[in-house]
Formats: sequence, C-alpha cells, structure tokens
Amino acid sequence: QVQLVESGGGLVQAGGSLRLSCAASGTISNTDAMGWYRQPPGKPRELVATTTSGGNTNYADSVKGRFTISRDNAKNTVYLQMNSLKPEDTAVYYCNVRRRSYYGPYDYWGQGTQVTVSS
Repeated sequence: QVQLVESGGGLVQAGGSLRLSCAASGTISNTDAMGWYRQPPGKPRELVATTTSGGNTNYADSVKGRFTISRDNAKNTVYLQMNSLKPEDTAVYYCNVRRRSYYGPYDYWGQGTQVTVSS
C-alpha cells in the first residue's frame, strides 16, 4: 500500500512561483511512475507532469517551459517547481504514483493541495 502526502500549495500572484512536494510512504518500485495532475474548478482532472525513476519526464503543453518535475528516489519524494504562474494554473494539484501490474496500471492518489493564482 502506498500513501501520498502533498504540501506546498497556496495563494500566489501571477508571475510568482511555488514548489509542491509529495512524500510517498510504503514501497515505491523503480518501475513506478510518479507525477502530478490537477483539477481546475468545474473541469476534469488533467495531467501536469510525470517522471520515471530513470529521470524521463513528460509535461502537458500548457506547462512546458514553466514547470519542472523532479524525483528523489532515495526519499520516495516527487517535486513540482512551478514558475511564471498564471491564473489558469489555479487548481487542486494531486500527486500520483502509477504502478504496473499483471492486470494493468494501478493509480495511487494524494489528497490534493490547492494552488490559487491571482491576477
């Protein structure tokens, strides 16, 4: 079983920065992907960024060049550095661990942390 705890959300002005952290308890395999998703008000959850234990990363087009995902495998922690924030980045941000299994991928989710960007 994996439990995820996010921290670092808050209120920031447009153009500002925030850093989200997500600490995972339990066993994290080197085949597990870790990442961040977000759910803006009234919209479905969407991918922000993911990373593998080997450092391969994937970003949503809307955040490329502004957000950076990183992972500390020794600490089972994933980070999201968010720069040049825009009001449209306002959302609840969720940490995710995606685990491969014989039956298909399985997702673990954190409780979410609110990010609000004021104009």
